Amino acid sequence: MTRRALDGITVLELGQVYNVPYCALLLAYLGADVIKIEPPGGEPARQRAGGQDATPFLMLNSGKQDVCINLKTAAGRELLLKLVANADVLVENYRAGVMGKLGLSYDMLRTVNPRLVLASGRGFSKKGPHRALAAMDLTVQAMTGVMAATGFADQPPVKAGPAISDFLGGVHLLAAILAALLQREHTGEGQHVEVAMQDALLPTLASNIGALVDSHGALPERTGNRHGGLALCPYNTYPAKDGWVAIFCATDRQWLALCDVLQRDDLRDDPSLQTNPGRAKRMAELDAIVGDWTSARTRQENLAVLGDAGIPAAPVMSLHEVVEDPQVQASGMLRTIQHPRRGAMRVFGSPINLSDSPHPSLTRAPGLGEHTHTVLQERLGLSDDEIDRLAAEGAI
Repeated sequence: MTRRALDGITVLELGQVYNVPYCALLLAYLGADVIKIEPPGGEPARQRAGGQDATPFLMLNSGKQDVCINLKTAAGRELLLKLVANADVLVENYRAGVMGKLGLSYDMLRTVNPRLVLASGRGFSKKGPHRALAAMDLTVQAMTGVMAATGFADQPPVKAGPAISDFLGGVHLLAAILAALLQREHTGEGQHVEVAMQDALLPTLASNIGALVDSHGALPERTGNRHGGLALCPYNTYPAKDGWVAIFCATDRQWLALCDVLQRDDLRDDPSLQTNPGRAKRMAELDAIVGDWTSARTRQENLAVLGDAGIPAAPVMSLHEVVEDPQVQASGMLRTIQHPRRGAMRVFGSPINLSDSPHPSLTRAPGLGEHTHTVLQERLGLSDDEIDRLAAEGAI
């Protein structure tokens, strides 16, 4: 049987909502044994649908074991430290300072296990004045310029639809964990790694910040569906008979190909339109010309012609279309599993594909505390009586 990349690695997840649970999901797909540790009542994402079946929770917690531990009790904290003693990674996204208040600071954890990698997902860097702020995807978007850059110039700021702060933070935290595990192979010691969602999000604004700098603040922050720096044209969504299409001419060659598609020799030969800066100066005019052409055709008719010409173009797809898209089905990013209460449902696969580390068989997201008894018996050697006593004390 092929060995998976993280076979033999044990991860303890103190994750909430999306950021760390997604990071831990990717670790599970790479072969790690992930034990999700939840408080009594469960983490917030579990309860969003008024019970234990919130769909986003089920989609992001496949392949994990689940243990319920009350870390506000001394016995609960002692249980966690015992699990830490034989773990490789503890990943958490509590508010800054919470781990220390629980008596679970990195200094404490490394006395129990010097090889442990403690990975912390935060909203804002510990180096700055906002390090202690409570952070959710919306607030991080607001404080990183994403909302200022999203929407149309004559309308209020809008958040990005997806939870980009949480997921970009989670992916960067995965990279930090893998780097720390690799470094441990050389040093024999773990370390504390941290990724702030704001820091992970900032590089996505390269075009927007570049435009701000290069124009000395003259360009609008929000550019709708146009290029964030208003530097490329055509670059927009255009109407079709049955929806919208996105078209993007990144190079002068693609622009010339589009002129041929439009049968506009006058545009092809116009010296002022031979470069992107020149085309950007006539953006509204060119968008109108392209939109007139696309609106006479369906999305697929547009894409057939543009694709043959080598021009980047795509249909603007609804979520329903994406979920049913053959490309998504073939990639394995949406997998169907059987859930005891929900029946057949789709959950996320992993976008990370290694030729010599196949994804493990998918298991459904666990119920709250579903594996508490098993984990405490198998990993800590506790007896049934000891586990019953911990339950009676409110530790589990």
